[in-house]
Amino acid sequence: MACVLNTCVTLTSAQEFPQKPIHIFTTEPGGGSDFAARVVAQGLSASLGQPVIVENRGGSGVIAAMAVVKAAPDGYNLLLFGSTIWLLPFLQDDVPYDPVRDLAPITLTNRAPNILLVHPSLPVKSVRDLVALAKARPHEMNYSSGPTGSSNHLGAELLKSLANVDIVRVPYKGTALALNALIGGEVQLMFGTAAAVTPHLKSGRLRALAVTTAKPSVLMPDLPAIAATLPGYESVAQSGVFAPTGTPPALINRLNREIVQLLSRTEIKQRFFTAGTEAIGSTPEEFATAVKAEMTSMGKVIREARAREGRTP
Repeated sequence: MACVLNTCVTLTSAQEFPQKPIHIFTTEPGGGSDFAARVVAQGLSASLGQPVIVENRGGSGVIAAMAVVKAAPDGYNLLLFGSTIWLLPFLQDDVPYDPVRDLAPITLTNRAPNILLVHPSLPVKSVRDLVALAKARPHEMNYSSGPTGSSNHLGAELLKSLANVDIVRVPYKGTALALNALIGGEVQLMFGTAAAVTPHLKSGRLRALAVTTAKPSVLMPDLPAIAATLPGYESVAQSGVFAPTGTPPALINRLNREIVQLLSRTEIKQRFFTAGTEAIGSTPEEFATAVKAEMTSMGKVIREARAREGRTP
């Protein structure tokens, strides 16, 4: 009887939730997760009748994650972040949280492919051409990327691993700087988002070869998937919402329902599409599965890349 009563109390609390403002912790202003957080915050505020405040935190994601990990598991402090959050333990040795143990998935919010780009001077028109050229010129070709662990970095490392080619990484402090390096011919290839590169494709300053989703993307329907040439290739930038571990299932389900309903609205889907990403609500279980799958696949890629750089795997 006690269990039944406790369940009733939890359900009642979920129905009465929220009774004060909700905080969504995310990356620095201007990033893809920040955009998603602001769309979700605006929609939740309207549907729940309480202010939903976006809390921007800079850095790799540790500060934002720990703000939520240390918070009370009551649904009032959430994390909306990309895959850096669950891949960071592979990239750093001192990450103070465990993404599986300390964070409770609520829903995926959006995902975006990267586009494999080359400078027009490179004599390739397809992924097959690129791989053949890289094999013929080991350690001579290079690619630009943003910070270590960014989706454009890992997308390139996955290609190197599956194609067994030796292409040199040239890292930049930001993705915009990496893109400028490609446009200027300082490097030969890069992975970039549709929103960032479309103007340069139209102007002819860059050439697109393929997308990083497992199948062609609605964002760039005319491009083939890299997986058509390299089976098993998939590398997407995806973001989602977490609560602290221990948050009652009834609250997780309430938040999931509210956010997924928001993401299913036509005007919201269009806002994401215009920003170069796809709105994709999921169940908590589907989100958890996606996180663990990427930790397995990209964890291997990161360990290999770190070993090549002479760092401790």
